Amino acid sequence: MVKILQSHESNESIVQRKWFITILVLIISFSALIISGCMENTDPKPASYTDVNSLSIQKIEIIHFHATQQCSSCIILGQYAEETVNTYFSKELESGKITFNHINYDLPQNNELTVKYGVTGSSLWLGVYDENGFHKEENINVWYKLSNKQDFISYLKGLIENRLSGDFS
Repeated sequence: MVKILQSHESNESIVQRKWFITILVLIISFSALIISGCMENTDPKPASYTDVNSLSIQKIEIIHFHATQQCSSCIILGQYAEETVNTYFSKELESGKITFNHINYDLPQNNELTVKYGVTGSSLWLGVYDENGFHKEENINVWYKLSNKQDFISYLKGLIENRLSGDFS
């Protein structure tokens, strides 16, 4: 009987120790989370952010790079992008502030541009020229919007408007 009581007390003691350790680990983890949160960059602007008022955008190149043989998604991407630019940025196209091109990266005559942008496959690139030089960006988000034309157009229109205003966020 005494052994049974001792065994029972030992089991309770083990359970209590396990709960204590579990709670202690949770407290330490929660504290570490709070401390690490306090040490994060509190600047709301991402590292790539450029102050809208600080830049004078000289020109934006919008380029649909594609291969000689294009899949239907690549063709649609080019069509939607061209329609967006022609519909919403006709004045900028006329003035030369925006250019839009379909470039076949397989052709030798396009090698210089392909290298300049770092093209590795079918893609949509924006090249922005401002007082600080040339900034290129491949936009992969457009691929996820191909199934909804209006969503694609709205997204790309907003992106181009941001770049025109000097906003690189």
